[in-house]
Amino acid sequence: MTNTNTTTKHTARRVGGALLLLALGAVAGYGLSRWWPQGGHGATHTAATGAAAPATAASAAGERKVLYWYDPMVPTQRFEKPGKSPFMDMDLVPRYADEADAQGSGGVAVSPQAQQSLGLRVAIAQRATLAPRVDVVGSVGLNEREVGIVQARAGGFVERVYGRAPGDVVTAGAPLADVLHPEWLAAQLEYLAVRRTGDAALAAAARQRLQLLGMSAALVEQIEASGEPQAMSTITAPLGGLVAELMVRQGMTLAPGMTLARINGLATVWVEAAVPEALAMAARVGQPAEVRLAALPGDVLRGKVTAVLPEASRDSRTLRVRVELPNPGLRLRPGMFAQVALKAAGNEPVVVVPAEAVIRTGRRALVYVLDAPGRYRPVEVETGAESDGRIAIRRGLEAGQQVVASGQFLVDSEASLQGVPATPSSASAPAVPEYEATGTVSAVEAREITLDHAPVPALKWPAMTMPFQLAQPDLARGLKPGDAVRFRFTQQGDEHTVTAIERTKPASAAAGARR
Repeated sequence: MTNTNTTTKHTARRVGGALLLLALGAVAGYGLSRWWPQGGHGATHTAATGAAAPATAASAAGERKVLYWYDPMVPTQRFEKPGKSPFMDMDLVPRYADEADAQGSGGVAVSPQAQQSLGLRVAIAQRATLAPRVDVVGSVGLNEREVGIVQARAGGFVERVYGRAPGDVVTAGAPLADVLHPEWLAAQLEYLAVRRTGDAALAAAARQRLQLLGMSAALVEQIEASGEPQAMSTITAPLGGLVAELMVRQGMTLAPGMTLARINGLATVWVEAAVPEALAMAARVGQPAEVRLAALPGDVLRGKVTAVLPEASRDSRTLRVRVELPNPGLRLRPGMFAQVALKAAGNEPVVVVPAEAVIRTGRRALVYVLDAPGRYRPVEVETGAESDGRIAIRRGLEAGQQVVASGQFLVDSEASLQGVPATPSSASAPAVPEYEATGTVSAVEAREITLDHAPVPALKWPAMTMPFQLAQPDLARGLKPGDAVRFRFTQQGDEHTVTAIERTKPASAAAGARR
C-alpha cells in the first residue's frame, strides 16, 4: 500500500512538471512572436509558397500590403498570385506597398553598413576642359620631303669616283664623281674663239649654248677667266644627308638625265605612329605631339603632326600619322622605336566624371546619382571624349551632382532586381518617337501602370496586356482599374514609358461599343 502511494505521488509530480514546462513554452512562444520583427524572411518565404498563401496574404493585408508577386530574375513581369515562377525553378517573391513607395521616391536605398562593406565611393561631377590624349607607338623614318636626286646633266665618261657608299652621311657640296665630257671641249673652244672676235651678240649666243650643254655658270666664268677649255666636271651632293642610293661607278658611260645618286636630308625626320581606327578622329594635322625614345631616356621631343594619311592599314586596322621632329646632332636615326603622345587642344568646358563611374551596357551608358543620403538613382547619359581617367558627359548630368564612382555595379544589380527604371537624359537629347494607343487600365502603381491596350499598327503589336513605366508619377493620378484611356508612349529598347494618358469613357461603354 505504501509503494502504491509513493508511485502515485511520483506520477503526479511528473505530470505537474510537464504542465509547467508547457506553460513556460507557451509564454516564451508568445513573447518571441511579439518580439520578432514583422515581415521577416520567414513570412516572405511563406508568402511565396502556394500552400500557406491565404494565411500570409491575410497577415500581409493586416500589416504589409502586397501589391504583386514577381520573379527576381525577371522583375518586370508581375503576377497577381503567389506560386512557382514560370521562368525559373523558384518561388515568386512579394512586392510590398512600402517598398514600391520607396522605389517611387526614386532609386535604390543602400544602408550605411552596406555602403561600407561595398566600399561605395561617390565623386562630384565638375565642369572642366578635357584635352584628349592618345598614346600610340611608332618608328623613326626619313623625311621623304627632304630628298635630293643627282643626275647627269650631260653625257660623258666617269673618270673618278670618290669613296662613297650607300648609307654614308655626306655634307652639302661633297664630291661624288669626276666626269669627262668630250662634247664640251668643242663648244668651249668655239666660245673662246667668238669671244676674241669682239662680236658681243655672237659671244652671248655661244655662251648660252655652253649653259644648254649642262655647264654651270661657275664653270663658264672659270673658262672666261682662264681662257682654257675645261672638259672635266665634278658632280657634287646638292644637300647634306644620307646617301640612300649610289649608282655611279668608275668607267661608266653617262647619258644626259641618268640618275647617279639619291640623298635624304637628316635635318628633320618623320615619326610614323600607328593610331587605331577607333581613335582616328583624335589625330589632326597641326596638333602637338610628344615623342619619347628608348635611346634617349628622360628626353621628351616635341613636334607636330604634319600629315594624317587617308588610307588605313588593312592588316592592323590602324591609321598612319606623321610627326615631324628636328634632328640636331643627328641623334634620331631611322628605325628607332618611339612612343608618341598626341594631345588635342582643349575645347569648351564640359561636365566630367571619373571614367569608372560610367556603366556601359552596349545599348546605353548609365551613372548612379546620389539623390539623398543612402539613395541612388540610375540616370542614362551620353558620353563624350575621355582623357586622364575622366570622361565628358554631354547629356544627363549637371555640374555639382554626385555620382557613384566605386561599387556601382553592385548597386546596378540591386536596381535591376528591383526593376528601377533609368532616368532618360535631358530634353536636349534627340527626340524619341511617340506612339498612341487606346486601352483599359488593369493596375496602377507608384511609377507603373498596366494597360490592356488595343493593337499598335506602328509597332506591329497585337492587342495585349502589359506594364508601362510612367514618365511622371502623377500621370496616373485619379485612374483606377477598369478606366478606358487613350495614351501616348515611347519605346527605348525593352522599356516602354507612358508620356501622356487621359480617361476617355467607362470601360462598360467601350465594351458595349465593341459588341
